[in-house]
Amino acid sequence: MNAANEHGTRDPQGVPDGSAARDAVSAWGGPDTRDTAGLPDVHHGIDVLRVFCAPDGRYGNELGVVRDGSRVPEQADRQALAAKLGFSETVFVDDPERGAVDIYTPSTRLRFAGYPCVGAAWLLDVPELVTAAGVVEAHQDGEFSWIVARADWAAERSLRRYASAAEVEALAVPPAGEWIYAWAWEDEAAGRVRARGFPGRGDGITEDEATGAAALQLTHELGRALNITQGRGSQLLTAPGPDDFIELGGRVTFPRQPSLV
Repeated sequence: MNAANEHGTRDPQGVPDGSAARDAVSAWGGPDTRDTAGLPDVHHGIDVLRVFCAPDGRYGNELGVVRDGSRVPEQADRQALAAKLGFSETVFVDDPERGAVDIYTPSTRLRFAGYPCVGAAWLLDVPELVTAAGVVEAHQDGEFSWIVARADWAAERSLRRYASAAEVEALAVPPAGEWIYAWAWEDEAAGRVRARGFPGRGDGITEDEATGAAALQLTHELGRALNITQGRGSQLLTAPGPDDFIELGGRVTFPRQPSLV
């Protein structure tokens, strides 16, 4: 587990030099040089996580987390910053102790989303998150970060089944206009699924590397636990629970701070 700062949140400065975690952060590549001119100064308050990583730590969907949401209080400014950052989703933390968060894609505000909640719960190290859709329970279990949420909290999308994993992998990105989650069984008996996600919003995110909300919806539709490989190799785990709540879990890599100029 990563080091926590005085507020209980995980602190990228708490990882010792020479550690495997620090090496993993360094291996991510060069600095982020996204243009945030004209937006509130949050240069030193944004972490970047990768959520739903593969067992070897690769892949995962990049998530931007603005730790102090009070520095960007207006929804219009939050939307503009999320668009500038260009991640599939960006989370603004309004109260780190309560776990109150606000979630944006580059083009719209979301009541709930899966991978931002898994990542934010891991980063804040809290037992629950408060979203616009409802309270999301959270816990850590070894290398996995878990949340408990409902599929009907997620934005609507089309779940399209294909005959084989190879068909899913061969798909071209469809035209914008509809959120499509393409999936096929890799091993139905074992609950293993191959999937890809195409948001279709026309906001620059043509394919989603890992989509927790879609995993919840597919789990709800099939009524069983799933082990999903999405995108280039991200891994998402789900398990149905009582009262239509579903557990959603995955690995989260250590955060880094982007260099915004």
